[in-house]
Amino acid sequence: MTLTTTAVLVPLLPFLGAVAGLLLGRRAPGFVRPLAVLPTLAAAVLAVDVAVGQGTGPATDVATELTPTGSIPIDLALHLDGFAVLIAVLVGVVATCVQLYSTGYLRNDPRYASYAALVSLFTSAMLLVVYTGDLMLLLVGWEVMGICSYFLVGHYWETEAARAASLKAFLVTKLGDVPFLFGIFALAADAGTFRITGILGTVASGGLDHPTLIALLLLAGVAGKSAQFPLHTWLPDAMAGPTPVSALIHAATMVAAGIYVVARLLPVFAASAAALVVMAVMAALTMVGSGLAALAQDDIKRVLAYSTVGQLGYMLGALAVGNRGAAVFHLISHGAFKALLFLGAGVIIHAAGTNSLAAMSRMSGLARRIPDAYWTMTVALLALAAIPPFAGFFSKEAVLGAAEHAATGAAHGIPGAAGWTVLVSGLLTALLTAAYATRLWLRAFRGKGVEAPDHGRQPVVMNAVLWALFVPTVALGLAAPLLPAWFDGRSLAPTLTTSVLGTGIALVGGLVTYAAWRHTTALAARTPIGAVVAAPDAGPEAAEETAIATHAPVYGDNAGAADPADPGRLLLGPLQPHAAVGFHLDAVYSALFVRPVRAAATLVRFLDHAVVDTYVSGAGAAPRWLGAAVRRAQTGNVQTYLGALLAGSLVLAIAAVLFATGTGA
Repeated sequence: MTLTTTAVLVPLLPFLGAVAGLLLGRRAPGFVRPLAVLPTLAAAVLAVDVAVGQGTGPATDVATELTPTGSIPIDLALHLDGFAVLIAVLVGVVATCVQLYSTGYLRNDPRYASYAALVSLFTSAMLLVVYTGDLMLLLVGWEVMGICSYFLVGHYWETEAARAASLKAFLVTKLGDVPFLFGIFALAADAGTFRITGILGTVASGGLDHPTLIALLLLAGVAGKSAQFPLHTWLPDAMAGPTPVSALIHAATMVAAGIYVVARLLPVFAASAAALVVMAVMAALTMVGSGLAALAQDDIKRVLAYSTVGQLGYMLGALAVGNRGAAVFHLISHGAFKALLFLGAGVIIHAAGTNSLAAMSRMSGLARRIPDAYWTMTVALLALAAIPPFAGFFSKEAVLGAAEHAATGAAHGIPGAAGWTVLVSGLLTALLTAAYATRLWLRAFRGKGVEAPDHGRQPVVMNAVLWALFVPTVALGLAAPLLPAWFDGRSLAPTLTTSVLGTGIALVGGLVTYAAWRHTTALAARTPIGAVVAAPDAGPEAAEETAIATHAPVYGDNAGAADPADPGRLLLGPLQPHAAVGFHLDAVYSALFVRPVRAAATLVRFLDHAVVDTYVSGAGAAPRWLGAAVRRAQTGNVQTYLGALLAGSLVLAIAAVLFATGTGA
């Protein structure tokens, strides 16, 4: 097969697997797991083949017109370069791991068939986004991911948390998609094409008339899809879905889509210095805010969710300083170790028997009971904290090095303010990342909570997937010298200044958190049992029973808020309760948008009932009343009719006499 034919099959195979899974799920349940795993595995293998075939050579760009529009044409376009083929490999590998893992994690789930089909469709949509060379086709994949996320996050629809989270994810991302759509239209109007190569050619020739407007419109969509401030609030709540879905969304598909789009269209953003500064500020607020929020969470999946938000901030920061190689390198590296962390969290939850026991304050004895998750997650947390020699160190240092390069004015066309903003916030986030990673490890594996019942060994496939992702988590950093040839040619090697600063700050964050944990643990040991307030997210017994029956999570405001053994409370001090609820951003949105919309809906309902319905009812009632009055006069009695006739004649006669008298006068 030719390279282009192979590339077309990569997104097509998971799509066909999804269709077949939906059609045969109920009729032939024995085919569900093969249809979930084999097409995705084949797509991953073909993605590797495409990457090898494309190599570091010039980009492959082929297209055929989809349909004549009478204006700007829409093309079936394929664009393969180093960025696209390597991200496609990441998507294929992580999706395959998720599908394999899910065969064990959801082996008794009655809705596994639809779940697996949606995961395949999700994978196909992301691969379409990665490989396409036309913005309209990219938009198709972009929107398909949105609807798949709605169904997958709401998989446990029996619970209120899952229903609310799926709706929130859909609405918030759609809020960003509206300006994103207008940005695509404005970009095509300026460039005269939806083809990405044509758009970049227009930018290079200076033919883009509204770069700032277009960049900001596109950035709104990226903020929604890639969970950047202020549209990041949906991602922590999306943890109500199955844990493998969290791994797929966070590591390789939905949240990666926005970063990939900015990387692909980076010259459009670089054409506006204002857009780069806005992007840098957005990344800085996202990084620091999510780091503080992660340090205050008790649910292990919410910690990882806020961690993803912060790492996406690093990627957006690298793009803000004009280095898409560093951004995509961190995207690939983060995809490996964050998938490992989420799937490891799934092993923890599986061992506990229910997502409702994902609160770290309740964990005890896990290092002994689940050694595979313990060792692999330990290394993944070291990679997250950017401790050498693991993958996260090399990719994060590439971002910080790019920020330093821009801050010193060495990056042509990049505002120094953007460089300093990303550099300072990136170093502060390195401190926070090491702190919450250390806290997670200590509380999950060294905690003294109530030990959950042992539900036996996990399926072998779940542990095998953890070790498969362990390899790139450890070794991917070694690819740093090779990646520039696949990207823009810029070196991704760590610089001395940022390496020393970043690693030193990370070590300080870890050591301070460890010291705080020792202090709070000793304090908790001296605290009377009755003085410890019960975790608010324990919920009513009915909710707990529902969660256990459905393997669905029960979330509260903050399970660890009253736990005296939590080092996060000591480190954050009075900031802790605010960080635990995401700095009240949801409350702000509720006050600014939700309540006014509900009040307007109440007013409209009142007007509908009190005004519109009254008018309509009155329009029908008046003729009915008139008809009833007329009907009363029709008695059928001849004497009555004659009496009425004489009375009427008499009235007319009197009226005529009075009129004549008045006229004569």
